[in-house]
Amino acid sequence: MKPKAAREAALAPYFPVAAAVAVLLQPHAEVVIHDIATDRIVRIWNAFSKRRPGDPSYLGHDPDLLAAADTYGPYEKAHDDGSRLKSVSAVLKSAAGEKLGFLCINLDLSKLDAAVALLSAFGMPAAQPPEPLFRHDWRERINLEIRAFLQDHGTSLKALDRNDRMALLASLEAKGLFETRNAAPFVAETLGISRASVYGLLAAARETSRDIRKGKRPS
Repeated sequence: MKPKAAREAALAPYFPVAAAVAVLLQPHAEVVIHDIATDRIVRIWNAFSKRRPGDPSYLGHDPDLLAAADTYGPYEKAHDDGSRLKSVSAVLKSAAGEKLGFLCINLDLSKLDAAVALLSAFGMPAAQPPEPLFRHDWRERINLEIRAFLQDHGTSLKALDRNDRMALLASLEAKGLFETRNAAPFVAETLGISRASVYGLLAAARETSRDIRKGKRPS
């Protein structure tokens, strides 16, 4: 086994790379370089795990680990307080291809998870819209139906083609949402098409529906 100084010298070219990653992601990423031969930590940056150089790596000289891929992850780990870490590890080699150590980056996701939870709490409604409050608001009913249609079809208003618009208008009509006199102009403005186009698509949708009921194949 090489002396400690020689092993560290072999890994030293990777220190600036590890330091640069640590500076970029500070304070949210811990960056560690492990020595395979001694199964010890050689260098550590942003050490929120409270580990120090010289502490055990617990890699265990596993031959399967050394014979496997050159990179591992991203994979999930846990902080000592139970929060999530997202990690990636890379094998460090000498110019001759000898495996010397591992570079491990542990990204703390606790702030991100907290932000996601906060945004979800604000973004998700606590309950369905109260029916009496929106019973007569036909605009809101149309908006909700359009949103449901787009979600069900995994698309957006801008991506709708002619057949999609026909299907959407047919859905709105089936819910009785064209019974209000100003519904067609409102839908036309929402879809970014003319009122004449709305009426034309509705007529085509009705014809297709009649053909289907009569057993005809839609043209």
